Amino acid sequence: NLAFMFTKISPEQKMYMWNIYTMIFALECLNIIAYWAMLRYDVFSFGVSTFIYGFIMVVLCIQNVYILHDVIHGATFPPYEWQNYITHPLADFISIPWMDLIMEHNRHHNSTFDLLNHGEFGWDLANWLYTLQEWTFEWYGWFTVPLVPLWHFVGANDTGFAFACLWWLNFPDSGPGGKCDKGFYTKWLPVRAKHVSFTLFLWTCIWLLGSVGLGRPLSEGWRFVFLVSCFIRVGFSLAWIFIANFNHSHMWNEFLAGDPERTWPMLHAFMAFALGGRHRWNEMLFHDVHHMCPGRIGAMSQRGRFHGWMKVHDACVEILSNGLWKSEDAETVMEQHQKRRSLVIKSRVGK
Repeated sequence: NLAFMFTKISPEQKMYMWNIYTMIFALECLNIIAYWAMLRYDVFSFGVSTFIYGFIMVVLCIQNVYILHDVIHGATFPPYEWQNYITHPLADFISIPWMDLIMEHNRHHNSTFDLLNHGEFGWDLANWLYTLQEWTFEWYGWFTVPLVPLWHFVGANDTGFAFACLWWLNFPDSGPGGKCDKGFYTKWLPVRAKHVSFTLFLWTCIWLLGSVGLGRPLSEGWRFVFLVSCFIRVGFSLAWIFIANFNHSHMWNEFLAGDPERTWPMLHAFMAFALGGRHRWNEMLFHDVHHMCPGRIGAMSQRGRFHGWMKVHDACVEILSNGLWKSEDAETVMEQHQKRRSLVIKSRVGK
């Protein structure tokens, strides 16, 4: 009854997800053009136009991150080569290309199996996303938590420029004797150059829309670029905060151990709506199951898209009740949370 959680993505499912991905990118571009048109032709006041654009763009960017996470697990390589460039080009002015994103996300999973034991099996780039929230468990550690959204906003997450700098300084690994990797100039540098060229081309077009397109001097294009970029960064930041910071925090996993679906039903219903559906919310509820076997299980929202959120939810509860790992080692904090949570949920549903 759990076999469906481990089946490979079919070619039809892969094509479906990449079609959705392409549609999201197209809608993001159309939203920017619509914002320009509202300003150019005074359809609404500046404030109303900006609000309409901003709300739609934040929603689209949240979905962008979730579909990115869906396809990277199971539908990794796009059907068409050009789709490598439309995965996240608007997230920042410069970012890592799709192939780099695949490699760094694989390293994240290879380094961190237990959500609360970051970098257990090697260097995990995502560690710097968790530092501000859990550098200490003393009460004064909360003073740096409000900086987490700002850290994402300036590009510290997987699709940002700061993260790209960190990754490019560390990958590919050096060859023997500290020599440059053999594939750097023939593989990685061309891929990065083409991706960065495409992102800069997109932002140049946006600059021209905001200057020449609005009848302003070329030098004033930054005003439109600033507004467009701000709301995009907000959307990407919110999604990455949920996927990375919430899912990997002690506070969130301790909260889940108490079966909040029963005690906080309205919270769960609202968050599922805000993220795009119950199948998206499963990613927040069972990220530990995802980290157990990301290559075979894939993303929870991906499974829920094709099998229904309830079926995936119940399967994850069953997997947790069996235990994610068979080991002679002492139970970790995360394993204690998982055992307590599965017992509480199973007692509630009578299974």
